Amino acid sequence: MGHKSKTASLTIAEMREFAGFAEHERAFIERSLDIGMGRGDAFKVWSRNADDQRAIRSQYLAYRELKRLRVMVPAEQGFDGIEDFMGALIRITAQDLAQETLDGFSAYRFLYERLLGASARAFLPAAFCGAAALPHIQPDRRKMLLQSLSEAAATAPAWSPREPGFFPEKVEDEAA
Repeated sequence: MGHKSKTASLTIAEMREFAGFAEHERAFIERSLDIGMGRGDAFKVWSRNADDQRAIRSQYLAYRELKRLRVMVPAEQGFDGIEDFMGALIRITAQDLAQETLDGFSAYRFLYERLLGASARAFLPAAFCGAAALPHIQPDRRKMLLQSLSEAAATAPAWSPREPGFFPEKVEDEAA
Protein backbone atom coordinates (compact mmCIF):
# COMPACT_ATOMS: atom_id res chain seq x y z
CA MET A 1 0.00 0.00 0.00
CA GLY A 2 1.46 3.38 -1.03
CA HIS A 3 1.91 6.33 1.33
CA LYS A 4 -1.03 8.25 -0.19
CA SER A 5 -3.43 5.32 0.01
CA LYS A 6 -2.36 4.55 3.59
CA THR A 7 -2.91 8.20 4.57
CA ALA A 8 -6.30 8.18 2.83
CA SER A 9 -7.28 4.98 4.67
CA LEU A 10 -6.33 6.50 8.03
CA THR A 11 -8.26 9.68 7.24
CA ILE A 12 -11.32 7.61 6.29
CA ALA A 13 -10.99 5.71 9.59
CA GLU A 14 -10.96 9.06 11.42
CA MET A 15 -14.07 10.16 9.53
CA ARG A 16 -15.83 6.93 10.46
CA GLU A 17 -14.83 7.34 14.09
CA PHE A 18 -16.23 10.89 14.10
CA ALA A 19 -19.45 9.71 12.44
CA GLY A 20 -19.87 7.17 15.25
CA PHE A 21 -20.09 9.84 17.95
CA ALA A 22 -23.47 11.12 19.14
CA GLU A 23 -24.77 14.19 17.30
CA HIS A 24 -24.22 16.45 20.33
CA GLU A 25 -20.61 15.21 20.63
CA ARG A 26 -19.95 15.90 16.94
CA ALA A 27 -21.38 19.42 17.29
CA PHE A 28 -19.27 20.08 20.40
CA ILE A 29 -16.12 18.82 18.65
CA GLU A 30 -16.79 21.03 15.62
CA ARG A 31 -17.47 24.08 17.81
CA SER A 32 -14.42 23.39 19.96
CA LEU A 33 -12.18 23.07 16.92
CA ASP A 34 -13.59 26.35 15.56
CA ILE A 35 -12.69 28.04 18.85
CA GLY A 36 -9.39 26.27 19.45
CA MET A 37 -8.12 26.71 15.90
CA GLY A 38 -9.52 30.19 15.35
CA ARG A 39 -11.81 29.09 12.52
CA GLY A 40 -14.50 31.69 11.82
CA ASP A 41 -16.76 33.42 14.33
CA ALA A 42 -17.94 30.77 16.78
CA PHE A 43 -20.45 33.16 18.37
CA LYS A 44 -22.14 33.73 15.00
CA VAL A 45 -22.07 30.06 13.97
CA TRP A 46 -22.83 28.35 17.28
CA SER A 47 -24.86 30.80 19.47
CA ARG A 48 -28.54 30.08 19.73
CA ASN A 49 -29.11 31.56 23.19
CA ALA A 50 -27.42 33.14 26.23
CA ASP A 51 -26.30 29.73 27.57
CA ASP A 52 -24.47 29.02 24.30
CA GLN A 53 -22.82 32.44 24.47
CA ARG A 54 -21.61 31.81 28.05
CA ALA A 55 -20.27 28.36 27.12
CA ILE A 56 -18.47 29.72 24.04
CA ARG A 57 -16.98 32.61 26.02
CA SER A 58 -15.77 30.14 28.67
CA GLN A 59 -14.15 28.00 25.96
CA TYR A 60 -12.49 31.00 24.34
CA LEU A 61 -10.94 31.95 27.68
CA ALA A 62 -9.80 28.41 28.48
CA TYR A 63 -8.53 27.66 24.98
CA ARG A 64 -6.23 30.72 24.99
CA GLU A 65 -3.73 28.40 26.71
CA LEU A 66 -3.74 25.78 23.96
CA LYS A 67 -1.02 27.47 21.90
CA ARG A 68 1.28 27.46 24.94
CA LEU A 69 0.39 23.84 25.78
CA ARG A 70 1.18 22.64 22.24
CA VAL A 71 4.81 23.65 22.65
CA MET A 72 5.23 22.46 26.23
CA VAL A 73 4.11 18.82 25.96
CA PRO A 74 6.50 17.04 28.34
CA ALA A 75 8.64 14.09 27.38
CA GLU A 76 7.10 10.72 28.22
CA GLN A 77 10.16 9.93 30.33
CA GLY A 78 10.97 12.18 33.26
CA PHE A 79 8.75 14.66 35.00
CA ASP A 80 10.15 18.03 33.92
CA GLY A 81 7.35 20.47 33.16
CA ILE A 82 4.59 17.97 33.83
CA GLU A 83 2.83 19.96 36.56
CA ASP A 84 2.32 23.06 34.38
CA PHE A 85 1.20 21.04 31.38
CA MET A 86 -1.09 18.59 33.22
CA GLY A 87 -2.51 21.22 35.57
CA ALA A 88 -3.64 23.42 32.68
CA LEU A 89 -4.80 20.44 30.61
CA ILE A 90 -6.88 19.03 33.47
CA ARG A 91 -8.49 22.44 34.10
CA ILE A 92 -9.39 22.95 30.41
CA THR A 93 -10.60 19.34 30.15
CA ALA A 94 -12.76 19.73 33.27
CA GLN A 95 -14.40 22.84 31.82
CA ASP A 96 -15.22 20.92 28.64
CA LEU A 97 -16.49 17.85 30.50
CA ALA A 98 -18.62 20.02 32.78
CA GLN A 99 -20.56 21.20 29.71
CA GLU A 100 -21.91 17.63 29.51
CA THR A 101 -21.52 17.33 25.75
CA LEU A 102 -18.69 14.77 25.61
CA ASP A 103 -19.96 11.39 26.76
CA GLY A 104 -16.71 9.48 26.90
CA PHE A 105 -13.00 9.21 26.42
CA SER A 106 -13.14 8.45 22.68
CA ALA A 107 -14.80 11.76 21.76
CA TYR A 108 -12.52 13.61 24.20
CA ARG A 109 -9.39 12.00 22.72
CA PHE A 110 -10.58 12.74 19.19
CA LEU A 111 -11.02 16.43 20.05
CA TYR A 112 -7.89 16.93 22.11
CA GLU A 113 -5.49 15.16 19.77
CA ARG A 114 -6.60 17.73 17.20
CA LEU A 115 -6.39 20.67 19.60
CA LEU A 116 -2.94 19.70 20.91
CA GLY A 117 -1.40 17.36 18.34
CA ALA A 118 -0.16 13.78 18.41
CA SER A 119 2.58 14.47 20.96
CA ALA A 120 -0.09 15.02 23.64
CA ARG A 121 -1.87 11.67 23.10
CA ALA A 122 -0.02 9.80 25.84
CA PHE A 123 -1.17 12.38 28.41
CA LEU A 124 -4.85 12.41 27.45
CA PRO A 125 -5.98 9.40 29.54
CA ALA A 126 -4.48 10.95 32.69
CA ALA A 127 -5.96 14.38 32.00
CA PHE A 128 -9.36 12.85 31.22
CA CYS A 129 -9.36 10.76 34.43
CA GLY A 130 -8.15 13.67 36.53
CA ALA A 131 -10.80 16.02 35.17
CA ALA A 132 -13.62 13.45 35.19
CA ALA A 133 -12.90 12.61 38.84
CA LEU A 134 -13.16 16.22 40.02
CA PRO A 135 -16.12 17.15 42.25
CA HIS A 136 -17.13 19.73 39.59
CA ILE A 137 -18.52 16.85 37.53
CA GLN A 138 -21.88 15.41 38.66
CA PRO A 139 -21.50 11.95 40.31
CA ASP A 140 -23.53 9.98 37.69
CA ARG A 141 -21.67 11.71 34.89
CA ARG A 142 -18.34 11.15 36.67
CA LYS A 143 -19.06 7.42 36.81
CA MET A 144 -20.09 7.28 33.14
CA LEU A 145 -17.01 9.22 32.00
CA LEU A 146 -14.53 7.19 34.05
CA GLN A 147 -16.08 3.91 32.87
CA SER A 148 -15.71 5.05 29.25
CA LEU A 149 -11.91 4.83 29.44
CA SER A 150 -11.02 1.35 28.26
CA GLU A 151 -8.30 -0.66 29.92
CA ALA A 152 -6.45 -0.66 26.58
CA ALA A 153 -6.43 3.16 26.45
CA ALA A 154 -5.50 3.48 30.11
CA THR A 155 -2.58 1.06 29.86
CA ALA A 156 -1.39 1.66 26.28
CA PRO A 157 2.37 1.08 26.08
CA ALA A 158 2.64 3.61 23.22
CA TRP A 159 0.53 5.96 21.15
CA SER A 160 0.75 6.74 17.45
CA PRO A 161 2.98 9.70 16.61
CA ARG A 162 0.93 10.34 13.45
CA GLU A 163 -0.84 13.68 13.43
CA PRO A 164 -4.61 13.60 12.83
CA GLY A 165 -5.62 14.06 9.20
CA PHE A 166 -9.34 14.82 9.54
CA PHE A 167 -10.52 18.03 11.20
CA PRO A 168 -14.34 18.18 11.08
CA GLU A 169 -16.09 21.49 10.69
CA LYS A 170 -19.68 22.64 10.52
CA VAL A 171 -21.13 23.06 7.06
CA GLU A 172 -23.73 25.79 6.86
CA ASP A 173 -27.04 25.02 5.20
CA GLU A 174 -27.17 26.90 1.91
CA ALA A 175 -30.97 27.08 2.05
CA ALA A 176 -30.81 29.11 5.27
